[in-house]
Amino acid sequence: MQTTAAPARAVEVGVGPVSFDDLVRVARDDAPVTLGDDALSAIDRARDVVDALAAAETPTYGVSTGFGALATRHIPTEMRAQLQRSLVRSHAAGSGPEVEREVVRSLMLLRLSTLATGHTGVRRETAQLLAGLLTHGITPVVREYGSLGCSGDLAPLSHCALALMGEGEVRDAAGTLLPAADALAAVGLAPVELAAKEGLALINGTDGMLGMLVMAITDLRMLLRTADVAAAMSVEGQLGTDRVFAAELHAIRPHPGQALSAANLTALMADSAIVASHRTGDCNRVQDAYSLRCSPQVHGAARDTVEHAASVAGRELASAIDNPVVLGDRVESNGNFHGAPVAYVLDFLAIVAADVASISERRTDRFLDRARSHDLPPFLASDPGVDSGLMIAQYTQAAIVSELKRLAVPASVDSIPSSAMQEDHVSMGWNAARKLRRAVDGLSRVVAVEVLTAARALDLRAPLTPSPATGAVVALLRSSGIEGPGPDRHLSPEIEAAVGLVQSGAVLAAAEDVTGPLG
Repeated sequence: MQTTAAPARAVEVGVGPVSFDDLVRVARDDAPVTLGDDALSAIDRARDVVDALAAAETPTYGVSTGFGALATRHIPTEMRAQLQRSLVRSHAAGSGPEVEREVVRSLMLLRLSTLATGHTGVRRETAQLLAGLLTHGITPVVREYGSLGCSGDLAPLSHCALALMGEGEVRDAAGTLLPAADALAAVGLAPVELAAKEGLALINGTDGMLGMLVMAITDLRMLLRTADVAAAMSVEGQLGTDRVFAAELHAIRPHPGQALSAANLTALMADSAIVASHRTGDCNRVQDAYSLRCSPQVHGAARDTVEHAASVAGRELASAIDNPVVLGDRVESNGNFHGAPVAYVLDFLAIVAADVASISERRTDRFLDRARSHDLPPFLASDPGVDSGLMIAQYTQAAIVSELKRLAVPASVDSIPSSAMQEDHVSMGWNAARKLRRAVDGLSRVVAVEVLTAARALDLRAPLTPSPATGAVVALLRSSGIEGPGPDRHLSPEIEAAVGLVQSGAVLAAAEDVTGPLG
């Protein structure tokens, strides 16, 4: 979601895990990629093991046999190159729209990271070519549908492996669609002929779903802090109290995310003349609505869920996912390619996105109803009746929230057997990841409409002034072409501008310029 314009420094892939930051820089900022000396040594050691097994008379799965339900067939030496080509070609069976460039780059990086562990048995030239594609910005065309999230993301990774063979379609660094062989030649790279075991090593991983998980976590960490900014603006604009965010109240229910959110709200509303104006003995407000008062409980639970997902992602980044794997001087079959650990948290985060969007929409709706907005004009309109104000902006929120609720239905509880019942339970983690990406985008749009609406309400509280932090967000919107209260105008461009400010991190940065880093 966030990108940078400056050229990114290279990411070196070694035998250890890549970091969240490494993945984002390669996927979104086009960082070049190199293989460390430790990775090259580990790759060479594992390849020696595979070569020895390939020369042996005893069949070894994935080295000298067929695959899946065809694993009982021993493949003679002279047919093994054809075996690898056939595997990749047949498994590159995706359909539908192209997957986003950042997703493909992330799964390529993560596959390279597994190759670098020395547990897959590929040759160093194959791994180096994969790094070369990333460095030169060559992105294989991967289709939306095809992965069941077990035996890894087979179809998406096969489309990438196909490009290493000089086959299939890719997009070059400029985004031009062209044959893989032409794109490789244009940057001085040559395709490889896959040797024994390499086909499986290139396609048998959970890299697509994991890459999307890491990027979603990165985005949600930013969006949840931005949701705190939006909530603070709403509480302030609706004449709510900041006393419910006091640290001692949250200490007696010690969820860490809740405490962080409450502290953020306190910091964001500090020195607000609007809040001070009704912090008096004659205020007849007993307590605020749940959508205001319970913002830290909801946003905090969301934070804790995101951090649980991050712990799962961290373990996955440190994993070597392949089948079979090279262990010492032998190759062992295993089930580590099953996507269940990743699929579960992908689904959990879709629930988080839906619920945080839901409470954001409820805060927004309160501004538009004169019976609940504490003397603001209906729909925040300039001339209610003639003007509709922000009435339909809330409709847009509601439409998105409705879709987010559908996207929160888990994919990981579904399973459709495949490969003649050999692969009889699958994770559907790729599907979970795809719907989470849409959910994260939807959440950002709902929060943007809340920010837009709350900013207009804060303007309407004049001459009272908002806090320095929320006032900085209002000023950002106004300097970005999002006008304040006035007669009705074409609203969609302003909503899209607000979405851009939320997704880029600009709204959060404006607030943090005043408060310092939020938790």
